[in-house]
Amino acid sequence: MNKKVAVIGLGYVGLPLALLFAKKNYTVIGLDIDVRKIEALKQGKSYIPDVRNDVIQSEKNFQAYELKKGISAFQACDYVVVTVPTPITENHNPDLGPVISASTFLKEHMVKGQTIIYESSTYPGTLEEVVLPILKESDLQAGVDFYLAYSPERVDPANKSYDIEYIPKVISGYSKECLHHIQIFYESIFQQVVPVSSPKVAEMCKLFENIQRLVNISLVNETNELCGELGIDFYEVLQAASTKPFGFTPYYPGPGIGGHCIPVDPLYFLWKLKQNGLTSELIEAAHHINEEMPNKVIRRVEKQLDANEKRVFVVGVAYKKDVNDIRESPALTVCEGLLEKGYELTYHDPYIDSAVFNKQTYFSVPLTKEEIKKSDVVLVLTDHSQVDWSIVKNAKKVVDTRGILNE
Repeated sequence: MNKKVAVIGLGYVGLPLALLFAKKNYTVIGLDIDVRKIEALKQGKSYIPDVRNDVIQSEKNFQAYELKKGISAFQACDYVVVTVPTPITENHNPDLGPVISASTFLKEHMVKGQTIIYESSTYPGTLEEVVLPILKESDLQAGVDFYLAYSPERVDPANKSYDIEYIPKVISGYSKECLHHIQIFYESIFQQVVPVSSPKVAEMCKLFENIQRLVNISLVNETNELCGELGIDFYEVLQAASTKPFGFTPYYPGPGIGGHCIPVDPLYFLWKLKQNGLTSELIEAAHHINEEMPNKVIRRVEKQLDANEKRVFVVGVAYKKDVNDIRESPALTVCEGLLEKGYELTYHDPYIDSAVFNKQTYFSVPLTKEEIKKSDVVLVLTDHSQVDWSIVKNAKKVVDTRGILNE
């Protein structure tokens, strides 16, 4: 019997996951509220750099539907995987709106026998304290009529070293029976499955992975600044330290941490701690260092320019190399800060055609010697592989936040 899978949320996590399920001979229904994504997929076009157009065009086991138009197809599925975003509010609190909306959809339309798996990154307790109460409003009982599970996503956009199916998959279930059902399913997909005792452990696992990265990258950014004050080349320090074959993992400086995970997940944990009268001084400090990085970049630009020099050419606004994602990108904060100080801004990014800074839309311009010559300073914020860095090296002045010109 050909099993069917529904994936709710076709972003950087959901789309690659849906295509992996299809590759493993499952019939896959992709659901999303973004009509633009659905139309692009129907035309065989990808909106994610990690997914090639020809993969979408050749995959016969995958179909995409706008959420409300795919209900009948959804109800024919044996497994449902939820990969909706979990952003933060302006006050740095968890925004579970997409999770609640997806759960409400499930409450209204799920059918008996389905295994429901959440993969959205969130604070420990979300599955049992937020999702389950919504699903209980249906006529179906968790662990009996349907099976509820949580497995944290481990997608790293633009990382070509690890295919999703070879990354060990942590899994958990609301009950032993729920865990059994997700284990059967995911063992048919992933090379290694790692069961844990509860959804809270699995949820915390994801947060801790990114808390560690926040702390380490913030440490590197601060140390880089301090070494600069002491006249020490921190990149050379990193290169030397990286020769140690044990106990050391290199992290690299930048203009701040961006993306959906590293700057967000630790804040989900801090929020949960505060609900219980707790805090983490280390995570608070790391978050503060990260938040201050864009301001430090702006000050570096100001030091390079005279009073009559105002033209800044920015290279890269995506949050990391070789992705078309600007969520939580420190480049946005840097660019908006420069504009507020009266600088004129032009940018180039091979992945971001347009971006909004201070409510005004800017468009990427070609990286040419002429553009470089017109600029008073070139500001490197993202080290994309496709950029011709030999052109950048011809600039009159450069502020390189990624160390790319040291190579």
